[in-house]
Amino acid sequence: MKILVLNSGSSSIKFKLYDFPSRELLLAGSIERIGEADSSLRLKGRNLELDERVALADHRRALESLEEIFKKSSLLDSFEELGAVGHRVVHGGEDFEESVLIDEEVMGAIKRNVSLAPLHNPANIEGIEVIGSLSPSTPQVAVFDTAFHQTMPPEAYIYALEIELYEKYGIRRYGFHGSSHSFVCKRASEMAGMDSASFDTITLHLGNGASVCAIKGGKSIETSMGFTPLEGLVMGSRSGDIDPAIIFHLYRELGMSLQEIERLLNRRSGLKGLCGENDMREIELAAASGDERALAAIDIFVHRIIKYIGAYFVLLGGADAIVFTGGIGENSSYIRARVCERLEALGVRFDSELNERGRGDFLFSTKDSALRLYTVHTDEESVIAEDTYRIVSLAESMNPTP
Repeated sequence: MKILVLNSGSSSIKFKLYDFPSRELLLAGSIERIGEADSSLRLKGRNLELDERVALADHRRALESLEEIFKKSSLLDSFEELGAVGHRVVHGGEDFEESVLIDEEVMGAIKRNVSLAPLHNPANIEGIEVIGSLSPSTPQVAVFDTAFHQTMPPEAYIYALEIELYEKYGIRRYGFHGSSHSFVCKRASEMAGMDSASFDTITLHLGNGASVCAIKGGKSIETSMGFTPLEGLVMGSRSGDIDPAIIFHLYRELGMSLQEIERLLNRRSGLKGLCGENDMREIELAAASGDERALAAIDIFVHRIIKYIGAYFVLLGGADAIVFTGGIGENSSYIRARVCERLEALGVRFDSELNERGRGDFLFSTKDSALRLYTVHTDEESVIAEDTYRIVSLAESMNPTP
């Protein structure tokens, strides 16, 4: 069974094609700048590599082009040959605690949650609808960023606002990066030789978007992102936690519009706001040359991570491990070291050499460390593919073709 995984954005589509049950990755790629004259289509797979510039007016034309490439490469004659398509859907609200087969009722719920993710869900919906029109008989599965965090207790997800705002309008903490946190927790428990059902860990997804999750027995009990992905850690261009009264001050005293404030907090804050750069690789180079703003940005970034680790360690009642993932978490030995050297109070000890030279999935804590320290390469697409295969296979076993 060939399974296509799609992550549809407003002007882009990221995709991977798998073969199940072998779980072989056949190819991966992306389509960028959809709607522009110089759209790009890049992909790489077995005996196939492509980097084209072509005008793609919309998502339909982008996916039609992808189907044409599949046909030319003999991977598929058409999307109709796919066993299923799995979609990343950012926001499932309180409607979905797990991945689901898409039908009219599910689509209705995804559309109802557009107000909770106006920048993401509409693009996710478009991807689903285009596949539905191009290949009506192909099963489609929705895998939600928010689903993993539906196990949080009310005291973790309810804000201290008028309770009617939650009861009537769904204003609460939802959390994001769920597929990533779930994946790296499971992988780390395997590396530790422990059952994930008895594995307590703090997972750090550190990238341009960043979040931390407290996972007890394989279930999320608290996470840093909230009603939107703006809350929590310092990120590439997002502020993370701030005093909400700052918004009123910017509006009243500086005359900023709500739209300007929203853009400030999401696009011009975080690392970018602190030092003018949101790429941690560039920030580390600047810091090494003595750039004071870059040094301060790293200090603030690390400080916020430490605050959350301390809080989540207590909430968990202790932990077995801390897991680093994401572009920064996986690739920056410097940031890992800066974080871990601040955790001596928790009995954390790390091997500097292992941390520096480790690649892929590796353990870098010492034998006398009270917590294991792991770096794990996250693979959210494989989670989507696995869920899609499981759900479609179950549906087929319950409704066999006559």
